[in-house]
Amino acid sequence: MSLASPSFDEDARGADVTRTRPLDSFFAPQSIAIIGASPDAKKIRGLLQTMLQKNEYPGKLYPVNPSYEEIAGVRCFPSIGAIGALIDLALIAIPAAGVLQSLEECAHAGVRNCVIISSGFAEEGGRRADLQRDIAALARRTGMRVSGPNAEGFYNEIGRVAATFSPAVDVRPGAARLVVTTRRIGIVAQSGGIGFALYNRGRGMGLSFSYVVSTGNEVDLGIGDFLDHMVRDETTDVIMLFLESVRDPKTFLRAAEEASRIGKPVIVAKIGKSGAGERAAASHTASMTGWNAAYHAVFAKYGFIEAHDPEEAVAVAAALTCAPLPSGNRAAVITASGGAGAWAADVLSTNGLAVPELSVELQGKIAALIPSYGSPRNPIDVTAQAIQTGGLQKAIELLNAADEIDIVVLVVSLASEHRVLFDVAVMHALVQSRRKPILVYSYTIPSSFGRGKVAEAGLPVYASLADLGKAAHHLVARTRFVPPAEVRREHLQIPAGLLQRASAGSGCLSEYDSKRLLQAYGIVLPNERLVESAEGLNRAMSEVGFPLALKIQSADLPHKSEVGGVALAIEDKESGREAYRVMLDTVRALRPDAALQGVLVTPMSARGVEMIVGTIRDELFGPILMVGFGGITTELFNDVVYRPAPVSQAEAEAMLGELQSAPLLRGFRGAPPADAAALSALIARLSLIADALPETGEIELNPVIVQPEGRGITIVDALVVTKQIAAQRHATKALPCTH
Repeated sequence: MSLASPSFDEDARGADVTRTRPLDSFFAPQSIAIIGASPDAKKIRGLLQTMLQKNEYPGKLYPVNPSYEEIAGVRCFPSIGAIGALIDLALIAIPAAGVLQSLEECAHAGVRNCVIISSGFAEEGGRRADLQRDIAALARRTGMRVSGPNAEGFYNEIGRVAATFSPAVDVRPGAARLVVTTRRIGIVAQSGGIGFALYNRGRGMGLSFSYVVSTGNEVDLGIGDFLDHMVRDETTDVIMLFLESVRDPKTFLRAAEEASRIGKPVIVAKIGKSGAGERAAASHTASMTGWNAAYHAVFAKYGFIEAHDPEEAVAVAAALTCAPLPSGNRAAVITASGGAGAWAADVLSTNGLAVPELSVELQGKIAALIPSYGSPRNPIDVTAQAIQTGGLQKAIELLNAADEIDIVVLVVSLASEHRVLFDVAVMHALVQSRRKPILVYSYTIPSSFGRGKVAEAGLPVYASLADLGKAAHHLVARTRFVPPAEVRREHLQIPAGLLQRASAGSGCLSEYDSKRLLQAYGIVLPNERLVESAEGLNRAMSEVGFPLALKIQSADLPHKSEVGGVALAIEDKESGREAYRVMLDTVRALRPDAALQGVLVTPMSARGVEMIVGTIRDELFGPILMVGFGGITTELFNDVVYRPAPVSQAEAEAMLGELQSAPLLRGFRGAPPADAAALSALIARLSLIADALPETGEIELNPVIVQPEGRGITIVDALVVTKQIAAQRHATKALPCTH
């Protein structure tokens, strides 16, 4: 069989045949060579050509194997160089030992892109890892783009490019395909099996796709490159990521930022949430930061939707491609089964949606359509009788038009092989109006007939109530996401004296020096005095005022309270002098080796809401900002929110709103509202400092006392740890520096 010349028939929007994006020739190649091709369709090397032909790939196909003259009716070539034509894409499926030489031959022949299906590289370690590094060097040297190795290839549904051996893209002649929507989903997976599994599940719901790509070991092309392509691809409406780790954070973050800016939804499933050990940390901020906190911070910043299992990922993708975004979170549940409706209402409520009682006027209109023993309140039980008379359909139309409802959830049985419970044509018109989301849940196993009829209306069927609840939740959450504003970065430098003092001690700046650093960059601090002798204590106490606290200062003593280095609530000078004497005697007895900087005299803070604000420098994404409720319960409740630094003040305010304890800032049980504006300004400023000072490994302000609205904040304690020392401590699991 000879394949015709390229003729890429596209959907209504069409593909970008001008190829202005870097990966256009990768995803829509006009010619493909299969290196290692085989006539045995039971082997991976044979399946590659089989899948391309079954999907009617419209470009030119060139099998390469010196053992055959033709494979499946297509001329076979002894080498890539023997083809004598421009090759957009080469699929390499030969033993690992021969891959590097094959790539050299591809580069010499002018091949633009390669997918290495072969496995047995860095995943095996040893000399095979060296081979993979050689492949990476070749890609850099030649400019040829390489995907894999150990990849499952990709599928371009629109262009009919099945460059994979996955059975998920197999074509079964005569099999009817369920199609709910033409809005398309792109999948990027760091696992070939899971990527095509998500595609398989989505196809089962009637969803449409643009691309599915398995990234393999990412020797050259990585998840960031593919994400960037799909963000810029007009045929991709929603993106799904299956992610283990990001190897090129710059490319990934640039693509994430662009997706956020243009409003293209990204659903991400991140695996590897449990670390092999504990993070050794110099601060509460670091010790509370889990192994994936930086990833979650990035996802939150750019509005990525985190899915926790394949079912949730596909359910959310179905909602985003098939439904408009709602105006609010008010849901109406309509059903012929009172129990199923009540269960659905509970699930929606658990997922943060409101299921309000309908207005008297709307209840009256619905009551006229259903028997007296039904319920028009919400959930709406129309009963089986109303289904027979058309009351269900008319009630759905009323709810779709009602301004008091944002989402309509239809809970029905679709088990019948002969009928559905609504008018398909009328429902299709409602869906096409895109006035509000209409979600359908079948509390019985849906039949093929039922799924097909609901698909004709433009709706997917949810067979899991839990998945429908999550999908509804994420639809609402999507309406509340505000893309981060661009933050103007600053160029700062830590004074050399502070770094020298830190490196001479534990690697932690003393509280006094930490505060000096913050004060130098615009953060307001309490009226404090450092005293180096008893002679200066009286004057310092007079200047600071009572009540006050005394705190020992030393870069060697980050654990001040553990060596008797803290005295609180001092009410007069005599008490202060005695506390000073006892403190120095105790510290010198317990830590005679410590280099003492002095004693900090600081006013006692007025009562308020205790917060913790800190940063830790992630090896991949840089400084990560953490905000939470502070004090002695900080690590107990772990009520914290993370973002990559820097953040704007508006983004800082949004972070505070995400805290479970946020009502404490707004005023709780008669308490006055706290000065959240001053707190958010501090958060934004600290994030800029952490971003601008790469020498800092960790910064922590704990506690920060937030006074009533208009009275500002008080930074009670501060800790700065140098990047070098923090990294050494994390690597060696040394004891933490905590206050």
